[in-house]
Amino acid sequence: MSDDKIEKLETPTPADSKTPATTKKRRVKGSNRIAKWFREMRSELRKVVWPTPKQIVNNTFVALTVMSCAAILIWILDLIAGEIFIAIITYVPSIPRLIQGW
Repeated sequence: MSDDKIEKLETPTPADSKTPATTKKRRVKGSNRIAKWFREMRSELRKVVWPTPKQIVNNTFVALTVMSCAAILIWILDLIAGEIFIAIITYVPSIPRLIQGW
């Protein structure tokens, strides 16, 4: 199968003419579409405002700091939840018997 696409090009007619507009067919090849896509991509990439090396280092530091703080917070909450769970199992006499029954 071919990736060719057929486009209809209409030619304008004078306003006082009673004949309909004629249509011509033109083939657009797949390789032309790919080349067009790369040209447009290159044009868009030229418009991008790229960060400076100083901004990259700063943003990386901020991201690592936030991730580290979040990891430490989750770790502390996990420790607290684990201790609460152990305390509940230890101090409520009927729960260990229920767990052993499973």
